[in-house]
Parts: sequence; C-alpha cells; structure tokens
Amino acid sequence: MAIPAGGKGPWGAPTLLDVPLDENSSYKRGAAAAPPLIRDALTSESSNMWTELGVDVGAEGAYADGGEVELGSGDSFAAIEKAVGELLDKRRRPVCLGGDHSITYPIVRAFGKVFKDLTIIHFDAHPDLYDDFQGNRRSHASPFARIMEEKLAKRLIQVGIRTMNPHQKKQAGRFGVEVFEIGRRRALEEVKTWCPVYLSFDMDVLDPAFAPGVSHREPGGMSVREALEHLHSITATIVGADIVEYNPSRDISELTAAVAGKILKEMMGKMLMACNCP
Repeated sequence: MAIPAGGKGPWGAPTLLDVPLDENSSYKRGAAAAPPLIRDALTSESSNMWTELGVDVGAEGAYADGGEVELGSGDSFAAIEKAVGELLDKRRRPVCLGGDHSITYPIVRAFGKVFKDLTIIHFDAHPDLYDDFQGNRRSHASPFARIMEEKLAKRLIQVGIRTMNPHQKKQAGRFGVEVFEIGRRRALEEVKTWCPVYLSFDMDVLDPAFAPGVSHREPGGMSVREALEHLHSITATIVGADIVEYNPSRDISELTAAVAGKILKEMMGKMLMACNCP
C-alpha cells in the first residue's frame, strides 16, 4: 500500500507520535509511561496487523513513525503544538499516544491552524469540560473547555459519557456539545459527520473489566466490541487522533495495553481507508 510521504498534495500516512506527558493528571500519574507499551501491543506477534475491516496496517508505508515529543523544562504544551504542527506541515496525519488527556488541547491547537470546521469525536467516561479543575485550567479534566473556547472545532461529539455533573452540563450547553451519555442514546451510526474529523480516545471510556489500567476507573462503560462498532461506523475522513489515559501502573497482565493496541490498529485502518480532505 503506497501512501504519499507528505509535502504538497494528498494527505499522507498516519504518523505515530509519542506524547509522554501526565503532569496535568488530577488523581494518579503514570500515563506518561504508556506510549512505548501501546506501540509494543500494536506490533505484538500475538496477533497480525490486519484490521477487522480488511486493512493491512503492517503493509510497507501504511504508517510512519514521528518519534517522541521532546518535553524539556519549557512549556510542554508549546512543544506538543509545535511537534504536531510540523507533521501537519508535511501533510502527515498525527496519531498521538499519551499521556493524560490534557495533551489533546495543544494537539488540536495545531490542527486548528490547518483545518477549518473540524469535528471532534471524543470517546470518554468524562466530558472533560471543567472550566478548571483543582485550580488548573490545563487539567486533563479541562481540554475540551479550552478547545471550544478558542473555537478550534466546529462540532464536539462525545460518546460513552457517564459522569456529567451540573457544571459540565452547563458547559456542554454553552459550547453546543453533542453528548451521548452511555445507555441512553446510541451514537455515530445515527450522527452524520463531515470531513475533517479528529478522534480522541480516552481508555476509560471502556468498562474497567476490559481496561483496568486507567487512573479513573468508571464502572458501567463500553465493551471493547461496542467501542469498535462505534469506531467502525465513522464515515467521515479522520485526519488525526489520540489515545490517552492508559496508565500502565494500574494495568493487570498487560490487558489494557493489548486493548489500546487493538484500538490503535483499528483507528489507523479507518484512516487508511480514505482521505479526501483538501
């Protein structure tokens, strides 16, 4: 499968970019250690590289490696935005491996400079719409408040939510967020989306029985099969994505790593099926 390498012209390969940041976690840290374990799970010989929809993610050139964001003593968010922006300048489609969910804000800031009318599809147990959390406006509980304040996305569709409180309901109303709380409404197959789409997948959208390796375990979540059905039902072109909040220190027998690798494979497979964005 030959994928354009970048530059002017068509959008090229999904490109893995490690973002090992968990300084904005509010409960238990450890998500910064996740990226290499997700990569290992993706390429593990326990399975093959074919997706359920028939895409060979292991084919030559199917995806590229963008390395790791260099997070030094400076502004971590600025470094993340710069690294993602450099990939977009090369017509790559970043797939960022976190890290806590705060990384989505600087990632989407970079996307907002390139794509107009971005739709974000957000899988999560939590809406992450706090104006601030524990006094931190960069908290992993606040990225979508920052994104919507800055009008970096035209639409925000949230799937799997099961922790809405009055403040976050007010925030959702303020920003026009389309919230699909779990167990109440089906999503995605009933929602028309248009190019371009950014996909943000928080591992705690899944029930802890399937993904125990997260800091904020929220029982009553999606099964892996339900999450994949929703992911497969996306019809619009995915131009970028992230997988966040896998915390290896909380994992059991590398179960969550295996699930994250599966989600990553299916996600990149969907990205490879089409890209028609200008």
